[in-house]
Amino acid sequence: MARGDEMDIVITDCDHDSVEIERENVEAAGGRLTLCQDTTPEGIIANARDAQGLIVQYGRITAEVFAALPELCVVSRYGVGVDTVDVEAATRHGVAVCNVPDYGTEAVSDHAITLTLSVLRDVTGLDRRLREGAPSLGPAQPIFQLRGRRFGVIGAGAIGMATARKAAGLGFEVVLTDPRLTPGETTSEGWPVVSFEDLLASAQVVSLHLPLIEQTHHLIDAAALGAMREDAILINTARGGVVDTDALVEALASGQIFGAGLDVLEEEPLAVGHPLTRFERVILTPHAGFYTEESYAELKTRTAQNAIDVIAGRQPRNILNPEVLHG
Repeated sequence: MARGDEMDIVITDCDHDSVEIERENVEAAGGRLTLCQDTTPEGIIANARDAQGLIVQYGRITAEVFAALPELCVVSRYGVGVDTVDVEAATRHGVAVCNVPDYGTEAVSDHAITLTLSVLRDVTGLDRRLREGAPSLGPAQPIFQLRGRRFGVIGAGAIGMATARKAAGLGFEVVLTDPRLTPGETTSEGWPVVSFEDLLASAQVVSLHLPLIEQTHHLIDAAALGAMREDAILINTARGGVVDTDALVEALASGQIFGAGLDVLEEEPLAVGHPLTRFERVILTPHAGFYTEESYAELKTRTAQNAIDVIAGRQPRNILNPEVLHG
């Protein structure tokens, strides 16, 4: 519920070219929007003394922030993850925490498939060598066809299922695993559900679609990579911390797995000269999978609307701690 008569929303930080979409939505609701560009708890406290709502990209919203901002009733994050928001502290202070978990379903699944095809066919290597005057197919071999290869999806949420659908349409044999599903079942689409171990052992593409939580941190570690096929590739468009980067580098260097397509990394941006940049069959993109013109506008609109709805006393579309609205 709103704690004041006026709607004052602060964007703590964002790396977008413009916040006009958010501003238009907030002002249409009779509110005021301020952009501050400070990710530190101290800076956020100083910039948002009277704010009812915070919109956050990378800002650290700690217990100290909640204690220092008594007017605050909602934190709305751009995107899915709320790693930098202390949700437990928010709940103690009666502050709603909102996100936008499904805005990029088509964009991210498109990107997962794009990385898969690019790695399997060495698209970037072929392009680079052609530009350098070496139009030889030899360095790109082996190149594998898609039909008949097993595509394993880890995480059967909206993005994982969209990726599975697109992979199946290209001729891959899709299998998936998810803690909410029982191995031995078959999805309504006809895809077998297998155990995590069986997926790693059999899939030639392992595509990750998981949140970063305690249980998934370094889920793909040395042991998991060691269980994968030597002709397998790893695709990660989820969260960098799901993969142990050092273990992945070692697996690639030893030939334990064939390649990888990574849009997310444990440390972003990737350091120049990082070991991952040395592998021919590793394709790296800068956390760009979420982006299309359509998904970008949807993200900004829905992030702002979540904050507006909570302040106005309405149920937002996405909220992680709905109990604060009914306390």
